[in-house]
Amino acid sequence: MSILHYCLSYLFTLTALLTLEVGGWSLLSIPAITFVVIPAMEIIYSGSEDNIAPEDQELRARNFGFDLLLYGMLPMQIALIIMMSVQIDSGALNGVEILGAIATVGICCGSFGINIAHELGHRNKPIAQFFAKGLLLTSLYMHFFIEHNRGHHQMVATPEDPASSRYGQSLYPFWWRSISRGYLSAWSLEHRRLERKGLPAFHWRNQMLSFQVIQYAAVALLFYYFGIIAALSFIGAACLGILLLETINYVEHYGLERSQKENGKYERVRPHHSWNSNHSIGRALLFELTRHSDHHAYASRKYTALRHFDNSPQLPYGYPGMILIALVPSLWFSIMNPHVERELSRLQSLAD
Repeated sequence: MSILHYCLSYLFTLTALLTLEVGGWSLLSIPAITFVVIPAMEIIYSGSEDNIAPEDQELRARNFGFDLLLYGMLPMQIALIIMMSVQIDSGALNGVEILGAIATVGICCGSFGINIAHELGHRNKPIAQFFAKGLLLTSLYMHFFIEHNRGHHQMVATPEDPASSRYGQSLYPFWWRSISRGYLSAWSLEHRRLERKGLPAFHWRNQMLSFQVIQYAAVALLFYYFGIIAALSFIGAACLGILLLETINYVEHYGLERSQKENGKYERVRPHHSWNSNHSIGRALLFELTRHSDHHAYASRKYTALRHFDNSPQLPYGYPGMILIALVPSLWFSIMNPHVERELSRLQSLAD
């Protein structure tokens, strides 16, 4: 994957901006590309298991161009939200067109806003974390910065993790569990952080408090400048982005669990504790999020160096296709339960 491959995300967002400007039937373009065209293409071409050569990993890590693609998505996200708000306020979009705009921006919120924030949030540089929080603001999901890094990555593939879907659990109860418990977990994690510093929970250094103020302020500004419909449309797009992200969480971790030791601790996270996908379009468009097995085993590894492992469980279809399947629980169980059972049986045979 070169820089040009990852530029596919900018072609996607530019198309979204164009459809917001044109309106009408064009607003079906992004949903159709996401859930019709890409799934069909990924059935035809499943991608490659090749990994980047070890000697090239450091060169790519030092290439600022790969990072610039991530930072550049924040102004793109802001532009999408403002464009939608301007078009709604001016009367250029109305009725069904507004729903199409919400779907278009919502898909971008989940695919780029939260997803790229996820990549940048794992980095230690203040500038990367600033952009991560800014991107999460565009989806009104800023607590993800706390819960994902300090909660999900610690407890992934265990019953304690709300973002790890259990075997036999359908998508819709998972949405409620992951969103509600993830939000409460972020408050708890931040409270414990302040407690270790000898500070009360209600303190200006509590990030959860500041995140709420920032998010309410963002909605209030949209309401003030563009009206109630624009503000509600932004909330709707953000909610769609959140559900898209949580559906991806569901797909990435379904049915996989870490073993618990006699002392009550869980085994170390390994590549076989997350579902992997090598489908090339998803890899390029989502900045390698689909190589999730390596990400969880080695969370500090940048997206450009994520690898395929032969022992990591592989999804039968790419992310967009798996999202559509997950929306129909009976279909999901019929396809994925046999995959989970084969994977667990394989791991058991290796352990024996």
